Amino acid sequence: MKKTLSILLALAMLLTGTAAFAEGTLRVGMECAYAPYNWTQAEPSEYTVPIEGGAGYADGYDVQIAKAIADGLGKELVIVKTEWDGLPPSVTSGVIDAIIAGMSPTQERKATLDFTDAYYLVDMVVVVQKDGAFANATSLADFSGAAITAQLNTTHYDVIDQIPDVNKLPAMDTFPAMIVALRSGAIDGYIAERPGALADTAANPELTFIAFEADNGFDVSLEDTLISIGLNKGSDLVDPINAVLAGITQDARDQLMSDAISRQPLAQ
Repeated sequence: MKKTLSILLALAMLLTGTAAFAEGTLRVGMECAYAPYNWTQAEPSEYTVPIEGGAGYADGYDVQIAKAIADGLGKELVIVKTEWDGLPPSVTSGVIDAIIAGMSPTQERKATLDFTDAYYLVDMVVVVQKDGAFANATSLADFSGAAITAQLNTTHYDVIDQIPDVNKLPAMDTFPAMIVALRSGAIDGYIAERPGALADTAANPELTFIAFEADNGFDVSLEDTLISIGLNKGSDLVDPINAVLAGITQDARDQLMSDAISRQPLAQ
């Protein structure tokens, strides 16, 4: 698959002229704490990229997409570990060139950022304790009275309001913090995207997640199911990056995500 992906990326470069971006670096911001999209580990591997400042090594689905894009643009990839709330100002101020961090291109974000085409599609689920009161839920109505939270400044937190009579708790900064809160019983569940939930439950066998049939789950817009790359307004990287993304097939994307989930650190 790696060889096929490289060939596709090279072809995209030839057809679109992305080789014009051959000089310099591509500075990509991500939390490095949101498996399977991105995480930090102490030791390098064939999949990792050093985090700027010597803060360990980054891996995950986002990192593999970032590597493919940097290769396609002929740039050296630099991973900049950045808190979630710091990502938009970092790209608008020029500290980083792109946000590749599991971010959805919402209308609010589009006011200050440009976005590429989607590089992944998701659905929203609720992570709960496997032996807890909500482990057999099948609809949002089943979470009535539940203490639910999500990550700060995300669509995940906004959709909690769709749960009837929910006990909406203050948003939390990170997924590891929510996992700790759920395991301790401080919350009954948190909202996540399916890949993140797969990663969290694989690393924490006492947890599970509730996915919903279309009529029983969250009502979200198409943009809320998209994961795209955030860029500064007017960035000349939009079209070249889209050209590279067009060369990555859906099968290749699914395999990259599956591989990321299988090798995520169990400590996440």
